[in-house]
Formats: sequence, structure tokens, C-alpha cells
Amino acid sequence: MRLSQFFLPTLKEVPSEAQIVSHQLMLRAGMIRQSSAGIYSWLPLGHRVLRKIEQIVREEQDAAGAQELLMPTIQPADIWRESGRYDDYGKEMLRITDRHDRDMLYGPTNEELITEIVKGSIKSYRDLPKLLYHIQWKFRDEVRPRFGVMRGREFLMKDSYSFDLDFQGARRAYNKMFVTYLRTYARMGLKAIPMKADTGPIGGDLSHEFIILADTGESQVFCDRDLIEHDVLADTVDLEGDLQPTVDAWTTRYAATDEMHDQTRFEAEVPTERRVTARGIEVGHIFYFGTKYSRAMGAMVASQDGAQIPLEMGSYGIGVSRLVGAIIEASHDENGIVWPAQVAPFDIGLINLKSGDADCDRAAAGLYASFKLSGKDVLYDDTDGRAGAKFANMDLIGLPFQVVVGPRGLKSGVVEIKNRATGQRYELSPDSALAHLTG
Repeated sequence: MRLSQFFLPTLKEVPSEAQIVSHQLMLRAGMIRQSSAGIYSWLPLGHRVLRKIEQIVREEQDAAGAQELLMPTIQPADIWRESGRYDDYGKEMLRITDRHDRDMLYGPTNEELITEIVKGSIKSYRDLPKLLYHIQWKFRDEVRPRFGVMRGREFLMKDSYSFDLDFQGARRAYNKMFVTYLRTYARMGLKAIPMKADTGPIGGDLSHEFIILADTGESQVFCDRDLIEHDVLADTVDLEGDLQPTVDAWTTRYAATDEMHDQTRFEAEVPTERRVTARGIEVGHIFYFGTKYSRAMGAMVASQDGAQIPLEMGSYGIGVSRLVGAIIEASHDENGIVWPAQVAPFDIGLINLKSGDADCDRAAAGLYASFKLSGKDVLYDDTDGRAGAKFANMDLIGLPFQVVVGPRGLKSGVVEIKNRATGQRYELSPDSALAHLTG
């Protein structure tokens, strides 16, 4: 994409309403614009990141055997009354009435709706187990939305739901999602730590939240350093096998937010040199809640002996839009965002320092075409701006690599490559630069 054609309304100054780094940088980098309190439009740069994250989430859900569907944003109030949550959920639920005076709501979550779907379709143990998911916009009417997409009212979430015949099957589904979540975050370049959590309004008695470390995180966290240093993607895992040992390996090491923290246990279980105290951001939450919804809503199946029994259920959420802000909180510097390569909006920022100069234009256009042919996604700054502004803009939006084409370098037969994360700069011939970044 040529920058001269790309819609990228960056800002030089920090907007006064932005209190945390991710909100400041998303506004300055032209990723989002506020529509109303806690509700944002996603501009092209932000939308590209959102879709990258969504795709990683989708691929890992598919690999776990979950099947994607799509449920509506607007739900009938009756199914929430049936589960008993309509009045309990509180003012965060946006309640509306349609033209026929039917009570409706903008879904904050989908336990009731998915239970209603499965209730009408699955009647026998032979149809189990099932894992279903969707990626859909949700709405929770936060009393004080703040921190940009980190705590907005409208947000994009992946929520999946498991249906099993008994507790043993439900626990296998829970463990499968537990391990899948670890892989999902690792693929985004994140270190996510599972921590036992309160189940809140979802219900149930088994729950873990997944926390990434960030200096500006909302929670204080305490954990064993081994959990941070473990390379999840190096593990060979059979998602259809017994995952309990893997889950145990993660959950027997100490990890807790301040709400669940036990300092005496922390000091007893974790050697001094491995104790980590930091701030963290929740980026996912998984729940086992048994028959809470199936029993209330009559989602029954025939067991092997013909008895009618309620389905065993769990739900598993990942805040897709929240992750964009969380990644920035965990990966930025004084100059802007530093995107992990896996979720960056573009792979390479190509800077032509002197647009209009025949040699620079020729070299930059050649690299641009070659990078695209090799499958790299490139943002080509072909504008006639000042060099300092071009560099500042590229640092702000945080692409993994910058390739700088200028008249001085071309006279020596080289272009400059900058690694955004490390700051390392080196000069190579255009052909070597191409091979280096595509090989």
C-alpha cells in the first residue's frame, strides 16, 4: 500500500482524553476514532491489526476442533429470563424494546443463545461432544468507559462453548481450551499466564483468566518466573490426548492476581530469585459451569441408558479488540508502538527519503514490487514529506522493519534496514535487503 493513498490520520499531540499509553498511541497512530463514550470506529491501520489477531484466534480454535458459527448481536430477553440472568446482570446490559413491544437486549455474552440453539438440535449422547464458537461484537454499558479499547462499551470477542455428557468430558474440553489459549497468545508474541479466577456473573466453580504482563496493567500479579520463560510453542501437544498433565504443570506453579494472592504461600512455594511481582492485563477467561444453563433452560439429552440428563457446559472468551490495546501496553517505547511481527498491520515500512528523485523513485518502486511479489505486506511512504517526519511516523506506527532508500545511500549502492524492536540499523544492497527480509 502506498502511503499517499492510505487513510492514516496520525496525530502529533497526545489527545487530552487518553489516559493510558495504548489509548494515546492508537489515537495518534490513526488506528481508531471515538464515536461516543466507549465506542470506536476502527480505521484501516487498526482494522488490519484487529483482523490479524482475529485470524490467529480462529486458526487455533479450528485446530482444537471448535466449529465456527455466527450468532446475532440482538437477543430476545425471554431466554435470559429463562436462565435467571435477565434481572441479575445489572445495568451493564443494554435493554431495548422493538416496535412490537418485545423486550430485547444487545448481547453482552451468549450462554443463553447458544444453549437455546443446542437445546433444539442435540438430543442424544451420540451427538456429543461439541465445541462451537463465534467472533462477534458485544456490548456492555460500562458506567465509566475508559482506557480506549481496553475498557470500552462495544468490543469484539471470541466466545466458544463446550457441550458434553458428563464432567469428565467437560473437563477434557476445558483443558483443550486452556492449552489452546496458551498457544493462541504465544503466536501473537505474548507471554500469557493462566491464573485461577472468580467466575463472576457467568457462574460455575472452575475458572482461569489469562494475564499478560505490562507496566500499566490493571491488576497486580504474583507468579513464578518459570511460567514467563516457558516456550509454549516448543511443546508438542496432542489436543485429542490427555492434557491434564500439561494443565497441572501450569496450575501447580504459583500465579495469582492481587484478589487471589497469598503472600505466605508465594514465599513458601517460590524461591526468591524466581518471584515476579508485576502488573498484568486480562486478555482471556475460561469457565466450566456444569449444568447451570442447561438445567435452567431444559437442554437435556438422552444418555446411554436412556435417561434424560442436562448437558455439561463451559464457555471460553478472548477479548479480540481488547488484545490490540493490551499488546501495545506490553510492547511500546518512547517513540511509539512496537508490533510483534505476527500481528503487525504491515511487515515492512519502505521509506523513500526523496520522492521525485529518479534514482530514489526507481529503487524504492523496485523494492516495493519485489517485496509484494515475495508475499510481504509493505507500507510504502512515497510522500514528499521531510525525512524527520517520515522516520517519526514509521516509529509511531511500529512496523517490524523499516527499509530506507535515500540518495546518499544509493550512491554507495546500499539501503538502510532498521529493526524497530531492537533499534539495530545496518546497510545492505537492495538485492541483499530483499533477500534478508524475505528469506
